[in-house]
Amino acid sequence: MQNPFESGHIKNYVLLYVSVVVIMILFFIASTLFHDVADIDKKVFNSDINKSSSLHVENKKKEEFKPKFKLLNKAY
Repeated sequence: MQNPFESGHIKNYVLLYVSVVVIMILFFIASTLFHDVADIDKKVFNSDINKSSSLHVENKKKEEFKPKFKLLNKAY
């Protein structure tokens, strides 16, 4: 096996490495240029308290408990 430093092949290895790095840099630049980021609107939530919902809860509590099924007078 020949030593690449003595035979002059090291130039080809360095050229290959540099070309790979240049291609990676070009892909990075192309991805940043063509990637458009849309502006995102800030979401605002309604912080007002709905007073009508509390009235409905109070009315439900005042109602009597009505069972869904009628029980028999005698147990068999």
